[in-house]
Amino acid sequence: MSGTTTAAVRLRRRAAGAGANRWVVLVVLCVSLLLVALDATVLHVAVPAVTEDLRPGAIELLWIVDTYPLVCASLLILFGTLGDRIGRRRVLLLGYALFGVASAVAAFAPSAGILILARALLGVGGAMIMPATLSLLRQVFPDRRERALAIGIWSAVAAVGAAVGPLLGGFLLEHFWWGAVFLVNIPLMLVSLPIGRFLLPESRGDGEGPWDVIGALMAAVGLFGVVFGVKRLGGGEPAASPLTLAPLLVGAVLLVLFVRRQGRRRHPLVDLGMFRRPAFSTSVGCIVLAMLALVGLELIAAQYLQLVLGLSPLQTGLRLLPLTVAAMAAGLAGARMLRRFGPRRMVSFGFFLTAAAVVTLTAMGGTDNAPLLLAGFVLLGFGLETTLFGAYESMLSEAPAGQAGGAAAIGETSYQLGAGIGIALLGSVMNAAYTPGLAAVPGVPPGASAQAGHSLGEAYQVAGRLGGAAGAALRRAARDSFVHGLHVTLLVSAGLLLLGAVMALRLPRTMTCGEEPLAGVPSPREAEKPRVSA
Repeated sequence: MSGTTTAAVRLRRRAAGAGANRWVVLVVLCVSLLLVALDATVLHVAVPAVTEDLRPGAIELLWIVDTYPLVCASLLILFGTLGDRIGRRRVLLLGYALFGVASAVAAFAPSAGILILARALLGVGGAMIMPATLSLLRQVFPDRRERALAIGIWSAVAAVGAAVGPLLGGFLLEHFWWGAVFLVNIPLMLVSLPIGRFLLPESRGDGEGPWDVIGALMAAVGLFGVVFGVKRLGGGEPAASPLTLAPLLVGAVLLVLFVRRQGRRRHPLVDLGMFRRPAFSTSVGCIVLAMLALVGLELIAAQYLQLVLGLSPLQTGLRLLPLTVAAMAAGLAGARMLRRFGPRRMVSFGFFLTAAAVVTLTAMGGTDNAPLLLAGFVLLGFGLETTLFGAYESMLSEAPAGQAGGAAAIGETSYQLGAGIGIALLGSVMNAAYTPGLAAVPGVPPGASAQAGHSLGEAYQVAGRLGGAAGAALRRAARDSFVHGLHVTLLVSAGLLLLGAVMALRLPRTMTCGEEPLAGVPSPREAEKPRVSA
């Protein structure tokens, strides 16, 4: 009987890998993730160079940074569920091709508008790649112990991408123009396309009923409208503005209609019944809060290191490296921590540790304090990755295997939505705390003060044009106001993280391990049953 069980388990794993070693498949999927993670962070250190070359306005600059996560978040459900129908590998390979083309367009963009368009196309490609990697991983690793280890490696690679992005961007900016930060995607694409074509197994969901095209479009437009409205608020636009209020209302209405439509359909695009499982809904909420608190801080931290401390882009990438190395360590240790402590304690601990790191960083000032930054970034990276690992693993394990694409899309939508809203929300907090400090600088005309209040980079440009004592006073006031705004933003982030720690108490106390059945492959118990001959 034991031999029969072992043979059945091997058969199920072989079916999951579709003839390819599942660990080789994991390597290919991690390369896919590395590509998307690189593009999400490589632009952060290039923002000052892009601003100097293309001269975007404050809103255009927000669009350049935020278009990628905005478009990606809007389309994840569409492409995640499409992959369940037509094949996840097929969608992944199409995403590779689009990502390469869009990278070339972004690298040679002659204006801010073209760069925003290219970033939008990158978002479409990312929306095709991200849920496909997670859903394929969910299928290839049916055993939860192995899947937890695979997710740990997967998330560690995401941390590598976050680290390599600023470092690579800084190196390229030292030797080339800012467009070179996008060209690094093309070699990865040229390698990933043929390897993925031959090594990745094709994977589909149950395929019952027609694909809900209308529902997919409703979700995409609804998410776009909501995040677009929040992004305008983050750019300082008035809440009563038609261009802010209308997208928010239309987006919210479409999302409500989408939820009602899925509840009425016999074969819904996304099984929203998953949200009735406390572990699934709580995991999604934890992902949103973690990203909401972090991504805006990363962008602000990069500006602090370059504009306040005067570090070069490469030095900025090196200063941020400990954050990502700590995140890599947490990802690799995540499977063991999850088995020992369980999802509830692991995710709560991650939130508390991240909040402690954020509070520690409030001691940053106008002068460099390398030991403080090192300690804060290490705690921040380890705590955040601990939180995200536990939340992602719990979410994927709660989802049925046939809904892997939809579940992965929900998780990645939460990630990207949290990131987009985080940039807007924390950017709004930062602006609200930064701008008043420049309202009345001695010797500075009101018009110059108003322009300087848009951002620290603009304040430095205005100060350079003024020159003399007035320029020096404006530069000093802008730097002090930015540091004050950074402290306020950090405290708001700490509050969000503590809220996440409380939310995580709804997660399961222990990790339940075991093999999960795959379509068409017998479970060990079924394989043990004696056959009855005719």
